[in-house]
Amino acid sequence: MQIIFGVIFHFIGGFASGSFYIPYKKVKGWAWESYWIVGGIFSWLIVPPLAAYLTIPGFSEIIRHTSGSILSLTYFFGLLWGIGGLTYGLGVRYLGVSLGSSIILGLSSVFGALLPSIYYDFNPKDGKDSFTHILSNPWGQWVLAGLLVCVLGIILCGRAGMMKEKDLSKQQETKENAEFRIGLGLAVAIVSGIFSACFAFGIDAGKDMADEANTLWKALHPGQGEFLYQNNVTYVIILWGGLTTNLFWCMVLNARNRTFKDYTNKKTPLLANYIFSALAGTTWFLQFFFYGMGESKLGNGASSWILHMAFIILVANVWGLILKEWSGVSKKTLVTILTGILFIIISIMVVGYGNSIK
Repeated sequence: MQIIFGVIFHFIGGFASGSFYIPYKKVKGWAWESYWIVGGIFSWLIVPPLAAYLTIPGFSEIIRHTSGSILSLTYFFGLLWGIGGLTYGLGVRYLGVSLGSSIILGLSSVFGALLPSIYYDFNPKDGKDSFTHILSNPWGQWVLAGLLVCVLGIILCGRAGMMKEKDLSKQQETKENAEFRIGLGLAVAIVSGIFSACFAFGIDAGKDMADEANTLWKALHPGQGEFLYQNNVTYVIILWGGLTTNLFWCMVLNARNRTFKDYTNKKTPLLANYIFSALAGTTWFLQFFFYGMGESKLGNGASSWILHMAFIILVANVWGLILKEWSGVSKKTLVTILTGILFIIISIMVVGYGNSIK
């Protein structure tokens, strides 16, 4: 049952992440940087401490007496992740929800799942699986096989994107494909995929805070397993780093593009824009709220990260089909993207099986 609940929690988190950009599409008359940072204030500043307050009594005390080196490293990875989060929004803008998410999160799944385990080969830590340990055990081999299948699915999705560009080049430009830019989008997506993996490193860097929250909870609830919300205190610090990066760049863009007026422009539906941006930001945070719950059930960072990314890719591609991002493409292109999605679904089942035999 622990495995089943872990997979369910990761699916809910994946659904939230794969869906968060949809409310942004309802924002009218604002520049990208304006609605992105309004949503980000909810994602990274307002909702995380609120979630920690509601789930971890005294979370601020845990942060206050955590060593400066741990806080600094956690914040630093948040800064780096912020670059990934910032370019994620641009990648989705230029490639669409389906293709952009597939490439970005595919890269993130590889780096986020493997690099921490390789790190633990050189710096062993109790409770953390090194790459050698994963590779030498049957359950780990299944997890790695699932990752390989996921990567194959990403490659197919990327191939479908190339085919889509060729198909669209034969048509007149429409509202749906006006911003589709495969070259710029791929460059941004690669940067985003690499830096987005830093969130997984930030969780590891701040693990002492989560462990303390877990220990305190278990002392009050003996025999009830691991604390579902232990990571919520770590998120507060990581997301301060993410907010710093995104706020700086969005303010630069506001100044450069003279879009500061967006926030008070009465010619736009201001209330609706703020509501949709807040909804997008809150939905974004829910991905990691449920990620932490899933990891507490599965217990392995690498496989949890793979499952999380795979579910996001799956949901984002389904949204891409619903939003008709693939309308007007050839049958061959549509079959290619559907095959890529199928590979991702298979990868989820393979990783889940690996966890079940651990």
